[in-house]
Amino acid sequence: MTDAKMMAQMTSGEGFIAALDQSGGSTPGALRLYGIAESDYSGDEEMFRLMHEMRVRIMTASAFSGDKVIGAILFEKTMDGEAKGKPVPDYLWEDRGVVPFLKIDKGLAAEENGVQVMKPMPDLDALLARAAKKGIFGTKMRSVIAHADKAGIAAVVKQQFEVGRQILGHGLIPIIEPEVSIKSPTKEEAEAILRDEIARELEALPAGQKVMLKLTIPTVADFYKPLVAHKAVIRVVALSGGYSRADACEKLSRNHGMIASFSRALTEDLRVTMNDVEFDASLARTIDQIYTASVVKA
Repeated sequence: MTDAKMMAQMTSGEGFIAALDQSGGSTPGALRLYGIAESDYSGDEEMFRLMHEMRVRIMTASAFSGDKVIGAILFEKTMDGEAKGKPVPDYLWEDRGVVPFLKIDKGLAAEENGVQVMKPMPDLDALLARAAKKGIFGTKMRSVIAHADKAGIAAVVKQQFEVGRQILGHGLIPIIEPEVSIKSPTKEEAEAILRDEIARELEALPAGQKVMLKLTIPTVADFYKPLVAHKAVIRVVALSGGYSRADACEKLSRNHGMIASFSRALTEDLRVTMNDVEFDASLARTIDQIYTASVVKA
């Protein structure tokens, strides 16, 4: 059953969602940006241990609280880990006031019809049941759109909502994430197709069922306003998609009703060599910038 206090925070809380969900493929790059080279560790186990230490350092920083960070998306290993002696989901909600989400997809299939759908997730029901027991509020899953191909985009959205209904069946809230690549030569056209396909799926949801959307910041400001206002949408959040934090925040500030859910843009200034005072101050400045772009609109 969905937690009412978490739902209230997601529906009307002021702030943004931190994406702390880099998985196997993106972890080396995230560590490299943090100042840890691949030559500094050996094997996946050590890599994930270092990544968990970085995430715990972020989650336990004084600025990382529900006052401005209303939610956090976790990698499965992070969900299963601990922060200050408590399971991470419990620590986030009970100690920081931050709603925990879980990344559930297993990566992307090869591109077809200008898109990459999600790889199969045969063990999803077991993962969702485990997440619900751990106090996870919702989930996130990513597909990628590279070109304005109507059949391809329709396939992405159909798969996202099919899995979304499976997630809703476990009492969890799905974050539907069909990312339009910022490098797409037909980005604006792809966004128009995507908006129509999402609207069609939203209309088909049973009464009372609600989802969240995670979308690339659109080329035209406020283009997703009809989705923001839809009765079946709890929140529309924005991914940074490869934009620098400054660019992402500037673009986000022109989109009313959209809040941030940044990953790399959240951590781009953090370094393993910083002492705790430097680290906390840098993270606080970043959180303030992303928070402002999420709640103070142009």
